[in-house]
Amino acid sequence: MEGFEGRVALITGGARGQGRSHAVALAERGADIVLCDRCEDSPAVNYPLATAADLDETAELVRATGRRCLTAKADTADRGAMDALVAEAESEFGRIDIAVANAGVSVAAPVQSLTQEQWSEAIGSNLTGVFNTVGAVAPGMIWRGYGRIVTISSMLGRAGNTNMAAYGASKWGVIGLTKSAALDLAPHGITVNAIAPGNISTPMIHNDALYRMMRPDLEAPGADDVEPVFRSLHAQPVAWLDAFEITRVVLFFAAEGSAHISGTVLPVDAGNAARVTG
Repeated sequence: MEGFEGRVALITGGARGQGRSHAVALAERGADIVLCDRCEDSPAVNYPLATAADLDETAELVRATGRRCLTAKADTADRGAMDALVAEAESEFGRIDIAVANAGVSVAAPVQSLTQEQWSEAIGSNLTGVFNTVGAVAPGMIWRGYGRIVTISSMLGRAGNTNMAAYGASKWGVIGLTKSAALDLAPHGITVNAIAPGNISTPMIHNDALYRMMRPDLEAPGADDVEPVFRSLHAQPVAWLDAFEITRVVLFFAAEGSAHISGTVLPVDAGNAARVTG
């Protein structure tokens, strides 16, 4: 992958998991990093979310590469918070060249019992948060005539599944948003592309609540118990993928040389893309 010296990258949901992987990889290749995460749990999400300590740890990993790092406790669903973060980043670093709209949560419940609170959490974190991120960085990118925006959808943004009405709706929305934003920003040297991950080995899928939902026949299922279920969601015989498999695509889309790739969706889902059209 080409380097990112002199570039500044914003990563939302950067405290752990995929966000941490993206941040460290971009820093290792020369970029200064802006990180945000909400750093608090949600009553609508049945697993622990990232903490302020997680965000601090990611920042230290970035700084260990020799790059600068700005962090903020911010909820991407809050447009004012995102506008303030972008203004602070542009004041400190002079620019944001790359934005990775990574923040998101998993909300799992059948549509007949899905609560308004759960629906609002999924749409707010996974879709409105992406819109706010794109909207906050776009004016500066337009002014400079350069930008690389990467959004994170899901394999469930291209196919439905049980218990995933809110999550699937939010991730399908990310694809529509990505394609429309790509057209709006095409005249300004800005690309907008989406990644559709499969099961990525992070706390979003490795948690007791999801394990119990996948194996309701067991009182306290563990990773070994749910591994066959996760594997069945992919076409290739692998249950979950490493976060860096998504990072590799982030680096590709974020590269200066990817100037004429925009409005695309690239699945990294162990072959599940073969099961869907489009």
